[in-house]
Amino acid sequence: MSWKSKLRDDPIPWLLEPENAPVRFFTLRDLLDRPADDPEMSEARAAIMSYRPIEASLEAQYPEGYWVKPGAGYSPKYRATVWQVIFLEQMGADGTDSRVRRACEYVIQHSQATSGGFAVGHSSKSPPPSLVIHCLNGNLIRALLGLGWQDDERLMQAVEWQARAITGKGELRYYKSGTTAPGFACAANGGEPCAWGAIKALRGLARVLKDRRSPLVTESIREGAEFLLSRDPAVADYPAYEGRVSSSWFRLGFPSGYVADVLQNLEVLVELGYGNDPRLQNALDWLLPKQNAQGRWKNEYAYNSKVWADIESQGEISKWVTLRALRVLKAAG
Repeated sequence: MSWKSKLRDDPIPWLLEPENAPVRFFTLRDLLDRPADDPEMSEARAAIMSYRPIEASLEAQYPEGYWVKPGAGYSPKYRATVWQVIFLEQMGADGTDSRVRRACEYVIQHSQATSGGFAVGHSSKSPPPSLVIHCLNGNLIRALLGLGWQDDERLMQAVEWQARAITGKGELRYYKSGTTAPGFACAANGGEPCAWGAIKALRGLARVLKDRRSPLVTESIREGAEFLLSRDPAVADYPAYEGRVSSSWFRLGFPSGYVADVLQNLEVLVELGYGNDPRLQNALDWLLPKQNAQGRWKNEYAYNSKVWADIESQGEISKWVTLRALRVLKAAG
């Protein structure tokens, strides 16, 4: 537990409080390494679907499985269909719940382009391949894998699209309106390689079990990690539209949409086995002073009033962000 020596105080008893069942469950599993059959783990898991933000999202779902309106479900942010699947998984929703499964099936049927990737569609028609982008595709791969769809061949098509789009190998067409070239180039970033897209893409690929990764997926993970490590994650001066470094990099938050922060960069890199890479040290040194005297972090990007029920308050001490930070510190040793 040497990683805890870097904390100003121990926040784990606070994270274990019962009113936030998902955080309690993840703390028991990820920080305290409790076994799956641990009674406290079982109790916390059973309470997750009663967590108010999960309940509010599912109450707004239409019987067919979508939110707001039929179709690809990208807009409006962040109440439409794709965002609900992404956020429900981040909050630990039960993938076997019939409403959650219906939502996942709806997304696969209505948000996947003929190229295999998930696209930013805005109409009721199937989204075109020209609107497939790394951030959405990676977010949905991660969410769907986390919700139990690892044996679905349609999802594996999105995984393979992701690997081809990163490496430039295999049959794939690039478009000026979406993914414009290999190596994370994206129209949303002025055609420059997008680090936010890279983080989301790698978070999706990180969920693919190692024995199920094709050689191309393994290669794409390696290329993506080297791209993220090609700049100091604490500075985040990756190629950006008009050369501006977004201030959002330095505002830690939960849940996570298409925006990424320094902590999420750390999260995916440690998940992929780079926890001891010295190139992460500056970012870890940046993260630690953001805790308060109780060893807790604030939610500085909370999506208040944009989701079906606020998860936490903007600018307030956050169990979710603290959990995120502690996972990284534990993994980085």
